[in-house]
Amino acid sequence: MTNSTKNPTPDSNWKTRVYLFGTAIGTMLGLASAYLYTRAAEEDVRSGGKLNRQIQTGDLLGLGLAGLAIMRQIAEMGRTPEKKKRW
Repeated sequence: MTNSTKNPTPDSNWKTRVYLFGTAIGTMLGLASAYLYTRAAEEDVRSGGKLNRQIQTGDLLGLGLAGLAIMRQIAEMGRTPEKKKRW
């Protein structure tokens, strides 16, 4: 057993707080993204366009790669400056 398991410190639940904070931020960003997407689609329909129910594969791939890059940057924030990868 580690020392923190035997004698927990007042700050021993930091992981739970980080998970809750990440979940809250992710939920808010997801909701805001969905709102902006639907608003843009509605504006397009109002200006004479038609509702595009199919998202292009290239758009999804670009979005997925951008999401992976953001997750990598967040993961690097958890490292000490000495251990951060230089590229």
